[in-house]
Amino acid sequence: MSSDASETGGHATLDTFRHSPRLSLFFIGLLLAFTGYFVAWGSGYIQSQHTLLFFLTTLFGVFMAFNIGGNDVANSFGTSVGAGTLTVHQALLVAAIFEVSGAVIAGGEVTSTIRGGIVDLDGMAIRPLEFVFIMMSSLIAAALWLLFASHRGYPVSTTHSIVGAIIGGSVTLGVLKHGGLAALDLVQWREVGMIAISWVLSPALGGIVAYVLYSLIKRHILAYNDRAQSRLETIREEKRAHKRRHREAVERLSEVQQMAYTQAMARDMQAISDRDFSIDDLESEYYRKLYTINRKREDVHAHRALEHWVPVIAALGAIILTAMLLFKGFSHLALGVDTLGSYLIMGMVGALVWMATFIFAKTLKSETLGRSTFLMFSWMQVFTAAGFAFSHGSNDIANAIGPFAAVLDVLRTGAIGEEASIPPLAMLTFGVALIAGLWFIGREVIQTVGHHLTRMHPASGFSAELAASAVVMLATTFGLPVSSTHILIGAVLGIGMVNRQTNWSLMRPIALAWVITLPAAAVLAAGAFMVLNGVF
Repeated sequence: MSSDASETGGHATLDTFRHSPRLSLFFIGLLLAFTGYFVAWGSGYIQSQHTLLFFLTTLFGVFMAFNIGGNDVANSFGTSVGAGTLTVHQALLVAAIFEVSGAVIAGGEVTSTIRGGIVDLDGMAIRPLEFVFIMMSSLIAAALWLLFASHRGYPVSTTHSIVGAIIGGSVTLGVLKHGGLAALDLVQWREVGMIAISWVLSPALGGIVAYVLYSLIKRHILAYNDRAQSRLETIREEKRAHKRRHREAVERLSEVQQMAYTQAMARDMQAISDRDFSIDDLESEYYRKLYTINRKREDVHAHRALEHWVPVIAALGAIILTAMLLFKGFSHLALGVDTLGSYLIMGMVGALVWMATFIFAKTLKSETLGRSTFLMFSWMQVFTAAGFAFSHGSNDIANAIGPFAAVLDVLRTGAIGEEASIPPLAMLTFGVALIAGLWFIGREVIQTVGHHLTRMHPASGFSAELAASAVVMLATTFGLPVSSTHILIGAVLGIGMVNRQTNWSLMRPIALAWVITLPAAAVLAAGAFMVLNGVF
């Protein structure tokens, strides 16, 4: 039995995506209802100025959030669905709760208008409506590129998509105003270079951490379980052979001997029900030998790895997820907790999770070893998926809401500000679009991450998600240019390398998609900007 076999639980089918028309109608109705309500509310918010532009921007922004759900969110839940830990419906529920909660609770009340980010728009005289066209073209261009990538099953960075689109729209405006070379000077090429570095750095870091983590889990837990399972199977076979020999021996006895032996066995059966019985109390050779065989089974200590190592790993995962929430997910909120307080919270959460996991492992002793392993890592993977989803919703939703909020602020005030307020209703509407996108177009990306790159099980899926969370946390702390999408893909590849079943042929077009994301989004945005600038 391979190490992976000890954690089997079956893979979740993705046929649900195609065979639930009621759920499809529900998401269509929900998305239309929220979008329609927001449009009605927003018309008063912008004081009925540029109503058509507001309507189009809302559609572009919702469409962008929809495609983030179909690519980025699908990528985040691909390991959980592929491992069989979550069904499609359960992944939708977790995503709906934690992605939307992250966006609404910790998504931030204000966002940068991207004036001084990847493009220095202060370097040229720009009218408010021209800025609006840049942001609108960025939203629709990034959304179209994500839609294409999702259709092909390629998980790409939504951050790189929106950055490339902003570059394309801004440079196009610069060309119209000042000519080609002057327009190119507006781009912060050092930032573009950092993005290029992330194409290698992100998957490399994710792969290394996942490789080390899963190697340790496989060596100390899964391999131990395999050895224990093999010994248990040998003992079961010995028990079956003992029963066969006993049956054959009894058949050779006379009727009187059979009756006497049966009575002795009945007394032995009663004796073994007493807690303080010893082997000397047993009369029949059958029960004496059976007692010896059962003692061998107890000496295997089959659940030792689950009781000793899994609680430690679960506590480590809890500490990492808590750190990611405190320092990244809740970074926009004024919680009033200093660094020491954050570390104490992390320690307390880790201790509680260690105790809970240890007790859970004890309660699973009556289960088979394979099912116990599957259940423990499944629960752990659910928590890593939920934590990753909350952090994703609180941070990456800005890829859609940032440009949209910037346009909303310009339409409302008539000026370009350094920051733009984000209405909570906008966060909620975009959160609904995220989940709808996961349902309608997330299938191919989930297939890629959960099945096609390598085979996933709860232990390997948990390792990939925890490794990705750890790398995202460390990269945020040290200011490294990384992409959470690329990190998770690297982590999946690291798992595949441990199991020696990585699909490198599929990774080649994915890597190419990463490289062309920036220029592809830029070209699409340039075209969209020309259309918007020409029409309005």
